Amino acid sequence: MELNEAQYFGGTPIDGYGPGFFRIGGEVHEGALLLLPSGLGEWAGFEAAPIVAAADQIDIVLIGTGPEMSYHLPPEFRAAIEGAGIGIEVMASPQACRTYNVLLGEGRRAGAALLPA
Repeated sequence: MELNEAQYFGGTPIDGYGPGFFRIGGEVHEGALLLLPSGLGEWAGFEAAPIVAAADQIDIVLIGTGPEMSYHLPPEFRAAIEGAGIGIEVMASPQACRTYNVLLGEGRRAGAALLPA
């Protein structure tokens, strides 16, 4: 069996997560985060403007809704993102972290907006 180190394109992978925090690039970040190819930043939670501004960088955004999945995104939030031509996938934050890393490894143009678990 041959093992290869994972390579990530267009972003920094999520190293880990836990109650109230995410570890990215070896640093612990508390609270809600927005990960885009242009970098990492705080996210006010269901704020569409910074995601829409990245429409030329991403094709899909993963919305991590905390410890459990919530199907109920604010309608204006969903409409703004979809109106910018960005696909949305909603899931619990732990699953969003893992999926984000997989998409980066595939070279996909992805972003993640994560509420802490």
